[in-house]
Amino acid sequence: MTNHPRGESGADGYTSADTERKARENRKNRARGPFERDRARVLHSAALRRLAAKTQVVQPGVSDFPRTRLTHSLECAQIGRELGQALGCDPDLVEAACLSHDLGHPPFGHNGERALDEAAAACGGFEGNAQSLRLLIRLEGKIIDPDGLSAGLNLTRATLDATVKYPWFRGEGPDTHKFNCYPDDTETFAWLRRGAPPGRTCFEAQVMDWADDVAYSVHDVEDALHAGLVDMAALRGTDERAEVVRLAAAYYCDADPAELHHVFAELLAAPVWPSEFTGDLASLAALKNLTSELIGRFCRAAEHATRAAHGQGRLTRYGADLVVPRRALLECALLKAVAAHFVMSRVEAIAYQAEERRLITELVGALRKSAPDGLDPQFRAAFTEASGDAAALRVVVDQVASLTDTSATALHARLVG
Repeated sequence: MTNHPRGESGADGYTSADTERKARENRKNRARGPFERDRARVLHSAALRRLAAKTQVVQPGVSDFPRTRLTHSLECAQIGRELGQALGCDPDLVEAACLSHDLGHPPFGHNGERALDEAAAACGGFEGNAQSLRLLIRLEGKIIDPDGLSAGLNLTRATLDATVKYPWFRGEGPDTHKFNCYPDDTETFAWLRRGAPPGRTCFEAQVMDWADDVAYSVHDVEDALHAGLVDMAALRGTDERAEVVRLAAAYYCDADPAELHHVFAELLAAPVWPSEFTGDLASLAALKNLTSELIGRFCRAAEHATRAAHGQGRLTRYGADLVVPRRALLECALLKAVAAHFVMSRVEAIAYQAEERRLITELVGALRKSAPDGLDPQFRAAFTEASGDAAALRVVVDQVASLTDTSATALHARLVG
């Protein structure tokens, strides 16, 4: 097995090229390793703080219990750190990637992402993963290079690469709707991908991606059960289970309904599922036990299958691929479909999602008209210096994407009424 294609790897599985930063800077604390510094930079970033008021599935503010993008990211980081460390990855590197993976999501979750993609059509569209990378490499104010340009958080090559789920541009790759780089970020994208196999994600990115899937599939169901949106009796009913299976087959996996019905029946038969949720302490404990058991189930499945394929050595960068058994993938897909059916497909959810898309569209138009004065100070110079209408629109999109659900609503009220 070969490790990273750029030179000899060290005892920890990482090369000097992996720890390189695009903009040179003085090392402040020699007691900290490069990936520890990366983790700290993401943890202290403004973009991470803003996730506290961005929708995960249930709108922030509805109650104190449901996850926000921030709490999801923290939970994803805990899962990814432990799984990555068990497989030989640097834990700080994996944690930094997990903390970074949702930084670019705009207000109102994936619903806002779709609206912003339409509003940004003239400048190449919008994609949350590409926006996350853009934040890390230019929009977060941390390091200014010798030419006076922002280098964003100036993370190491390996950490930046570990945040990349879709290493291609729009219209490329197996998923033509997902991509990780806008055209004007090409130069830095080429730098961080130097020597990487085309179209392939590094091992740490694969760990991050599975940790993300595990975290949100399990916790979205937990949130829905706690909110009373999922009833265990209904979940075991024929009609509701059939709809969950239909959604899983259509959107979350490649299995046919017959296979999914069998997997779903066995998953629900596991003794860890509570018979009901009443909100008392016993119910809360049972619900938390369910989430712990499911997370452990999914992580152990990936760890054991990966070790069976690659042995017991340190697995890093391009020296291995994460192996997730099909059964775990299908169970995870079914949990995603549970949240989609019981939470996101509700009539009232569809109504407020339409209102959110309208707000995003109108906000882009209003900011475009009021620019540059109407933009936040950090975006004004970029708008003024934009090379054309498309570049100017991209700056407006950057600002809207940076807003929280709360600040987007307030700004829309001020600019549009």
